[in-house]
Amino acid sequence: MERFAWSLAEYLAGFPDYEVHFICARQETEAPAGVVVHNVKRWGLCRSGKILWFAFAAELERKKGNYDIAIGMGKTWHQDILRLSGGPLPVFWRLSSRAYPRGLPRKWKMFRRRIAPANLLIRIIERHQLASSKFFVAVSHKLLDWMKEAYPDFDTSSARVIYNKPELDSFRPFSLPERLSVREKWGLPRDNIYIGTAGTNFALKGIGCLVRVLPELPGNYHLLVAGNRNPGRYKKLAENLGVLDRVHFVGRVEEMPRFYNCCDVFVLASFYDACSNAVLEALSCGVPTLSTESNGSSYFLEPENVLVDPRNIEEMAASIKRLVEKGRDAELSWPEDVQAGLFYYKKLIDELMEGEDG
Repeated sequence: MERFAWSLAEYLAGFPDYEVHFICARQETEAPAGVVVHNVKRWGLCRSGKILWFAFAAELERKKGNYDIAIGMGKTWHQDILRLSGGPLPVFWRLSSRAYPRGLPRKWKMFRRRIAPANLLIRIIERHQLASSKFFVAVSHKLLDWMKEAYPDFDTSSARVIYNKPELDSFRPFSLPERLSVREKWGLPRDNIYIGTAGTNFALKGIGCLVRVLPELPGNYHLLVAGNRNPGRYKKLAENLGVLDRVHFVGRVEEMPRFYNCCDVFVLASFYDACSNAVLEALSCGVPTLSTESNGSSYFLEPENVLVDPRNIEEMAASIKRLVEKGRDAELSWPEDVQAGLFYYKKLIDELMEGEDG
């Protein structure tokens, strides 16, 4: 969200008739040229206190600025345009709970979530946002469906779906010599089959499911995991399953196009994802890609490449083998009927301003 907000601010500030202000809780980098930053901090002794402070302080700053248009991207109290990027808590709880072991661990996790003051506060803010915003932007069709599920009285007539379109020009298919060169550079035997995945939250990204699928695949199938998280529990799982030598945690990857092109298939076994850029990037690199119906960017996959449940190891194994046998795809061609990118946000702002002037 922070990266997108920065990019949108930079884009809008490039128009001479726009004066752009950025209200945030913490400034970690230089603002885009022409953007005025209002850093209201985030005070509070606990998470709920920090959420409450930011909602209060950001609203005061918004009123003081008397802005023509306010775009909310977080837990803000009032905005003209609300960008929905994370999804509603009730649906997130339902889907993400599957990432935790059945029984007491899952029940305890869900109990803690439901009684947490911060989550109660977030639900109050969510309901107020839906009642007070003029337009809603969902980052995927799936997310819009989830909002309707969580809030049946949600009026979708003012909702738009605008996907996050990553800088796909940076992601292209490599030639076979280029792919083999990457493997050699990373010390990976060229004749193995590599299943790639990436993410920051290993539990929600289904890394455990991908480790469990390896015993169902031939011995030359290896798993490459990009992401800077502690992989200890997953290495232990791989050791218990006898596949530790086939699981490679490569940590933070700076050059993701190289990572995708190193893979024979990319799998995002996500339990919950509003719209993963990784799927779009892998497709742009021509890599056969598999994900789940709990990921908004699965909209761009063929139905047979969308898993219902990442815990269905047999189905996942069969799908991976099918995609490997099929071979690499043509790079992603963005559908003309799918709105994506910053241009459509400006178009929405202009539409709202014209309506108010009228």
